[in-house]
Amino acid sequence: MKRVPRMILNVVLIVIIFLGLNTYIGWNIYVFKAHYTTSMSPVWFSIVFTILVFSYLIGRWGKHNPVGRLLKVIGSYYLALMEFMIILLPFADISAWLLQRVGYSESFYIPVVGWTTTILLIILFIWGSYNAWSPILRTYHVPISKKASVNRKLTIAVASDIHLGNIVGNRHLKRLIKGINQMKPDLILLPGDIIDDSIEPFMRNSMSESLKQLHATYGVYAVLGNHEYYGGNIEQYIKEMSLIGIRVLRDETVSIENADIIVAGRKDKSAESMDPEGRVSIEKLLEPSDKSKPIIVMDHQPYGFQQAAEAGADILLCGHTHRGQFAPNHWVTRRLFELDWGYMLKHSMHVVVSSGFGTWGPPIRLASRSEIIRLDVDLEG
Repeated sequence: MKRVPRMILNVVLIVIIFLGLNTYIGWNIYVFKAHYTTSMSPVWFSIVFTILVFSYLIGRWGKHNPVGRLLKVIGSYYLALMEFMIILLPFADISAWLLQRVGYSESFYIPVVGWTTTILLIILFIWGSYNAWSPILRTYHVPISKKASVNRKLTIAVASDIHLGNIVGNRHLKRLIKGINQMKPDLILLPGDIIDDSIEPFMRNSMSESLKQLHATYGVYAVLGNHEYYGGNIEQYIKEMSLIGIRVLRDETVSIENADIIVAGRKDKSAESMDPEGRVSIEKLLEPSDKSKPIIVMDHQPYGFQQAAEAGADILLCGHTHRGQFAPNHWVTRRLFELDWGYMLKHSMHVVVSSGFGTWGPPIRLASRSEIIRLDVDLEG
């Protein structure tokens, strides 16, 4: 029972901090605007700015109509703007105070500081947009000490966190198709968050028609991420993926005989609270598997490396973190996860955590890149 009041207190504190930060941002914007025009009263400015602050939430409620979708997009960009301004505005205000102290008037320091901050914000948005919409290919060489009776070398394409929706659509998806098909992979693996909550834009824009252009010798497999659970259309989503030849693994293993490998897919960690059946442990999932064969596990959120290694996994593929998506969030994810991005060797198990191909919220990336991963797997002869 003590958890409930504590949870309520935490929510109240978060709301107070959120409102306080946005009041600070709104005040700075109004001061800069008022230097040039007073055509909008403080009351009307407050109303318009409040709508902007909450436009993402408003857009989520009205996601099935054009106005709601537009507000969600605007709100997504504001999330990035808010974080950048929280970082820049204290420096701007200190600079303005110092200029005032040495004798400069408001007519000088307000436009100087205001336009300098605006230019920095524009640079951050342009740089971040480039990182989000210009995917790069990262290659990892993965040697596995297990004998191969069929292929000694496998090329596996990996793309997590595509977040197909109102912002990441067919145009960006085509970049993924092109990047993956160019490497002519033996296997394609998609470790979760293929769609961004709602399945509606995925259906409306026929994104499955693009996804089905993915080609691999031994097929395409995916797992669920937390955003598929948030959207609440899991059965419909799995059916749509099945229709285009992509199998979504839910606590399942597949033995790919022609490749002599085993692919295991876990339900997302969200299933522990959002799926009535929960999810099985990694030990139970891999227990029936032939440990003499290479075992590749997809688990959307990068937790439980030790358990996966002890259960017999040779490769663990994760996503979820986006590496914070934009700085300085990567400092936070680095402390939250054993590995928030990149590669590590956990005992004899290779772990790869992708920063993702798409974006959640604003299509902005700083200190991270949109990426496709290529695994060059070498087995013993």
